Amino acid sequence: MTRFRYPAVFSALLSMVALADDSNLAEIDYLLRSIGESSCTFIRNGERHAATEAESHLRIKYQRGQRYAPNAELFIERLASRSSLTHQPYRVECPGMDPVMTSTWLTQRLAELRSATNAPGQDEFR
Repeated sequence: MTRFRYPAVFSALLSMVALADDSNLAEIDYLLRSIGESSCTFIRNGERHAATEAESHLRIKYQRGQRYAPNAELFIERLASRSSLTHQPYRVECPGMDPVMTSTWLTQRLAELRSATNAPGQDEFR
């Protein structure tokens, strides 16, 4: 009888991992879309880039380095915060706001997403 429990437990764990992966991918995609849909300018290695260019650049970086960023926090820390070549931090300049580090900007977007999706009456995102 116990030999049937283990496959069920294993299957349940795999389902939980799959749900976590889907949630993490959705959060990272949200962050990338937030960049592209913003009216901000992104500064990478001293050069200014439109929001859509920044989104495209970070999507390529994420596609190449997914294994280093299994969740949104690690995506921000390891891929979206600084140049992998020069190690210079990325910055964001949004209209009407002081420039901030991209890591700060993305962390704020992630907190807003999680707060909104965990609000009463909302389906849980995570």
